[in-house]
Amino acid sequence: MNMTHYKLDEEEQEILEAFESGDIQPIVNAKEEIKKHQEYAAATFKKDQRINIRIASRDLSMIQKLALSEGLPYQTFIASILHKFADGRYIEKNLSQ
Repeated sequence: MNMTHYKLDEEEQEILEAFESGDIQPIVNAKEEIKKHQEYAAATFKKDQRINIRIASRDLSMIQKLALSEGLPYQTFIASILHKFADGRYIEKNLSQ
């Protein structure tokens, strides 16, 4: 059998190992989950109000780094966090771990 070998980054290697070990499980109701997350996204990205706040430079810098790691513009990331909090779905995480 001719196996093509690819150079994987660390994240890709973790995903491959999880797949091969059976740790990755399919989503039970994938269509329902996709629809639910599409609704969350639509509600998050609907922008019909404007706010203006002042925050510490250090906090903004950390938010921008987190947004970058999520692949989102930082203002969209902030709106997403606020939406989750207002919807009762915000889960606090310890970022130092």
